[in-house]
Amino acid sequence: MTPELVSRRPDPPQRSIDSHKGSFGHVAIIAGRRGMSGAACLAGTAALRGGAGLVTVLVPQSIQPIVAGYEPSYLTIGLPDAADGGLAPSAILDIEVALTGKSAAAIGPGLGQSTSCREVVPALYDQIELPLVCDADALNILAETHEILTRPPDSAPRILTPHPGEFSRLSGVSTAEIQKNRETLAWEYARSHGVILVLKGHQTIITDGRRLSINDTGNPGMATGGTGDVLTGLIVSLLGQGMEPLEAAHLAVWLHGRAGDLAAEELSQPGLIASDLLRFVPRAWKDIV
Repeated sequence: MTPELVSRRPDPPQRSIDSHKGSFGHVAIIAGRRGMSGAACLAGTAALRGGAGLVTVLVPQSIQPIVAGYEPSYLTIGLPDAADGGLAPSAILDIEVALTGKSAAAIGPGLGQSTSCREVVPALYDQIELPLVCDADALNILAETHEILTRPPDSAPRILTPHPGEFSRLSGVSTAEIQKNRETLAWEYARSHGVILVLKGHQTIITDGRRLSINDTGNPGMATGGTGDVLTGLIVSLLGQGMEPLEAAHLAVWLHGRAGDLAAEELSQPGLIASDLLRFVPRAWKDIV
């Protein structure tokens, strides 16, 4: 059995002349801890740049003023935080309430791997009935709880966005072996676990275990902290606008890489930082809309 190779870039969500902000989804992003507020800021702003009508960023109370002050166009909710600056276990109920009426969610950027977060992440992954993007520390925590990673066919979609090191922890396969067999290992994992997998790196792979795409945008200048947080925001944005999950991931990866290419052309690869991508995503959109 081999996956169907998809080379055509998905069409973006349509925007009718009588649209309003409710037409383009309301997404939630659970992110950040003390010292990692930037990850939440990057992901939240990227979700706006991806076209979401409304974005709410859920962060520990201790960093809410920082995140709220970064970008006035998204909403923020402060969650109970633990002594270590991460989310307290009691945040689970607050998050579940906050997710009511949302169209998609993401979790992981800058979250940390504290004991309390090890309670929060698996519970949300298992319980929330929304399309969910999992990145960064959420993946590292989920790698410790393999039994919940396999999804029933009729469950809400889960999009996992690991880099090779995170995928090694999820799959139990060495990073060196992953890099030699990226396509096969990615689609086999997606197929056996019922998830959409975005295996990041040069020629990022996007697969749901039946179909597989290989991205052709991006450059080494994007190998810098925070670019993955921007990708998470773009994916959840398109997912919240009603795109089919695999296509949302595919288009977001393309936009992310194209923004990186445009930024590198103007700023250089060595000088590129993650927040630059936020300025170039609108230019990337102009290539397709």
